[in-house]
Amino acid sequence: MGSKRIEFLRGTLDMLILTTLTQEELHGYAIAARIKLVSKETLEIDEGSLYPALQRMLARGWIKARWGTSENNRRARYYKLTPKGRRQLEDEVSAFERLAAAIFRVVRTG
Repeated sequence: MGSKRIEFLRGTLDMLILTTLTQEELHGYAIAARIKLVSKETLEIDEGSLYPALQRMLARGWIKARWGTSENNRRARYYKLTPKGRRQLEDEVSAFERLAAAIFRVVRTG
């Protein structure tokens, strides 16, 4: 596929992070790695986008954080989805599905 970079739609990054945290709590690097893995390396989140998004979500109460030790024995901050974050995710997924459907309708008529 080459090195074409896919830009995220506004708000999509939060939705991807929240979705990733629905299964288990993870540290920042693991969140980025999981998204990259699940997307078959199509989506790659750099630290300059990931950590400000995590801080924003912490401030909004969508996630909680705790300090722990990573699998390679390093101190890491682990993030967990809150009930408020789960509701936000549902809202974001619903809005994204409506947007994607509208875009496909336009593209398919062209």
